Amino acid sequence: MKWSDYSKLIKMRLTFLVTFSASISFLIGSRANGHIDWLNWVKLIVGGFLVTSAANGFNEIIEKDLDKLMKRTMDRPLPSGKMTNGQALVLSLGMGMAGTYLLGSLNLLTGLLSVFSILLYAFAYTPLKRKSPIAVFVGAIPGALPPLIGYVAAHGKIDTIALILFGIQFVWQFPHFWAIAWVLDDDYKLAGFRLLPTGNRDLGSAVIAFIFTLILLPVSLLPTIYNFGGYYVGAVSLACSTVFLYQAYGLLRTQQIEAARKLMFGSFMYLPVVQLMFLFDFIGK
Repeated sequence: MKWSDYSKLIKMRLTFLVTFSASISFLIGSRANGHIDWLNWVKLIVGGFLVTSAANGFNEIIEKDLDKLMKRTMDRPLPSGKMTNGQALVLSLGMGMAGTYLLGSLNLLTGLLSVFSILLYAFAYTPLKRKSPIAVFVGAIPGALPPLIGYVAAHGKIDTIALILFGIQFVWQFPHFWAIAWVLDDDYKLAGFRLLPTGNRDLGSAVIAFIFTLILLPVSLLPTIYNFGGYYVGAVSLACSTVFLYQAYGLLRTQQIEAARKLMFGSFMYLPVVQLMFLFDFIGK
């Protein structure tokens, strides 16, 4: 098996983004505790990487035949025949168990949340993608768990900061994913996926994406509102949310793929900037 095949199976870029989000939240949770356990930070990164990789592996096993139908996925290792279902299953099970063990060694709640994220992503969100746009709402839950898991791994419990970190990533996912779904709608429909809010590239989908981007603005200010972050994180979050909202307005106004692509790339920048600013501002308090 080539490294490139493994990278595609686990969706390396997505896995990296998820692990990064969890690692930043771990540091925020550590700051709330007053100290950072760097060994546990490494365990979180490795465990989080393995758990996310396992979830993506199960996703690709389930969607193997559908991936053959889409241009962007037909070269993945399973639909292209470069890897068998059995190989992918053993690899995914191994990564899932190893990752869950590492995260569970930090504390029981972290381990349970990691198992919940795998089950919800692979066995609820994945089959729902062909049935209803509600799949995006279901998928937003495991998609928002990484910062919660990272924080709980350090802090040991779910508190207001944990819920804020979860809430920001939860709301952010809707414009993020709908922008991707708008760009890839033709390809998605080849596999029967209807992931836009109305099922189509139309005014209704653009309006709903804009509304969730608008909701994200006050949600992103919660660290400042609750006095966990200062005015710097508030200012940066406001600026990022305003730019993001402007991009969503561009999609609302034009309903063009290019506008959705700008919103998509804006979403890639938004989350790490806001999370890093929260970390730096929180540490500096």
